[in-house]
Amino acid sequence: MTDAPRFPLTAILAQDDLVTALLLCAVDPALGGVLVRGERGTAKTTAVRALAALLPEQDVALGCPYGVAPGEPCPCGERHDGVARRSAPMVELPLGATLERVVGALDVRRALAAGEAVFEPGLLAAAHRGVLYADEVNLLPDAAVDVLLDVAASGVNVVERDGQSVRHAARFLLVGTMNPEEGELRPQLLDRFGLGIEVHAPGEPAQRTEVVRRRLRFDADPAAFVAEHAGEEAALARRLTAARDALPGVALPDRQLVRITTLCARLNVDGLRADLACTRAALALAALDGADEVQDHHVERAAALALTHRLRRDPLAPPPSPQTVSDALADQDADEGPQPPSDGPSGGGPSGGGDAGDADASRPALTYRGSDDLDRRFGGEPAPAEPEAGVPAPPIRLDARRRAATAGRRARAQGTGVVVDARAGDDDIAILPTLVAARGAAVQPHHLRSARREGRQGALVVLCVDASGSMGARKRMALVKGTALALLGDAYQRRDRVALVTFRGTGAQLPLAPTGAIDHAAAALRALPTGGRTPIAAGLRLAADVVRRERLREPGRAAVVVLVSDGRSNAGEDPAQAAALLARQDVHLLVVDGEQGHVRLGGARRIAAAAAPKSTILPLDPRAQGSDLATRVRAIAA
Repeated sequence: MTDAPRFPLTAILAQDDLVTALLLCAVDPALGGVLVRGERGTAKTTAVRALAALLPEQDVALGCPYGVAPGEPCPCGERHDGVARRSAPMVELPLGATLERVVGALDVRRALAAGEAVFEPGLLAAAHRGVLYADEVNLLPDAAVDVLLDVAASGVNVVERDGQSVRHAARFLLVGTMNPEEGELRPQLLDRFGLGIEVHAPGEPAQRTEVVRRRLRFDADPAAFVAEHAGEEAALARRLTAARDALPGVALPDRQLVRITTLCARLNVDGLRADLACTRAALALAALDGADEVQDHHVERAAALALTHRLRRDPLAPPPSPQTVSDALADQDADEGPQPPSDGPSGGGPSGGGDAGDADASRPALTYRGSDDLDRRFGGEPAPAEPEAGVPAPPIRLDARRRAATAGRRARAQGTGVVVDARAGDDDIAILPTLVAARGAAVQPHHLRSARREGRQGALVVLCVDASGSMGARKRMALVKGTALALLGDAYQRRDRVALVTFRGTGAQLPLAPTGAIDHAAAALRALPTGGRTPIAAGLRLAADVVRRERLREPGRAAVVVLVSDGRSNAGEDPAQAAALLARQDVHLLVVDGEQGHVRLGGARRIAAAAAPKSTILPLDPRAQGSDLATRVRAIAA
């Protein structure tokens, strides 16, 4: 059975950064892979599959399930006498993959049929010496992501579970794709990717027309389209192979290394992994260009690919642009003054007029020999959001002693994550409980036990913000926005899904549907208009509808509605009835009372009382640091 034709990499248009990043990781897998962020329908998956088809064929030990090369130690313990030839593997990591499927587990058939404890390799073993593709990597279960982090960094998969102890090589080119609208990636995993790029659909009508035309031709006759680009694909494959062979001999002038490390320090990136990734990318670019040493333009291109995704410190701010890196490097070069051109190893010959005291003349160029990845990440906390004009934004401050315990998703989630228990059943069979139930006898249907899994997931936080005229008076709305931004910062750390509901005039609006992209919520909140009457009930009913629709997809997700209002409803029905509806839906209502002044009507307290005991009330205190609000939400959603 032959594989279906894949869209050629050389036929992909208007995605130069994507193609370049994939080629660089193929030249030097030690880069740590590439993270591709972008909207739907921008050829992310198509490019990854096309790259796998370009990789050279491999010799493997005949019949080895781990795909080891001839002469490489095989953990299966069996003797492999022959050598087979295969294409470079490409393994796609599905979102619903269990931890056992990823790392490997006991062979279910042999364990149940013969009572033999035999290890069955997982997806990490299948990806050895190939490509591991994690689509929607930001949505993967925490347990699978943690393992992926360790194995991608070390190149070795260590399994200690179910009485098994297995250690095998798992070196692969890691490619992750994600849609930013579904939420940001965990900072630990983000830093592991050597390169990061943002892709968009082409804006030029002529380019879009040609992209559609090529796709239609491929769908109509894949074989003919692939044959049409076979020459270009073969030339690119030869270039890729030549670059991999030439990489150990590419020289790194000391001046270029200093440019890279100075730039990383200037941009204040965390740790040293960025310096290493940028250096490796520059070397791989030089090898791909057939150059003998790294030159200025190699560093400039590598810096944009390796540093941009590491610059984001404020989770509520828009993603950084590659132009930020380019501008910083240009300013750095301008501060240091003009540099002699780097035209090759000879430096322009002895008559080039170079300064005898120049760093390139006094220090030898480095030659790339490869090195192990860093074992540690020197991280930092996200910077607080920018305050509103005239009002300081209340930052979230976590106690350093509790930070490790409180980070991550808030609430327990059934059906995903690690195995915590077993029950009678024949779906997702738990091997050891099943064998224990059989007590050494042949396994019968009534002995079967299903795994009960438990993981962690974020909560659904619906910000229901009063944008009426009364809240807009006396800069009160600026205080509301600052408090809500502080809550969004905490939601980012907890991997919550956030929705924004506003009400003013005659009804309520949903400026932002539930999303993990906290920066989108912050942008919608900052642009919030104010004025008009106060239909609080309409806002609460829309929030209840948002929770109801979200729970159709994820019934077990904890939900909190945060109402920020002075409680002075003067349009629509009584808000107490809408608050009681939330309580009946098992939704906790957190009321932030924005009523100020000497005369207080107590409307916010009546709303909270209507949802009791599923309610909490807090004052909108301009002197508070925002920590009370975030702490209450954490306690409610835990």
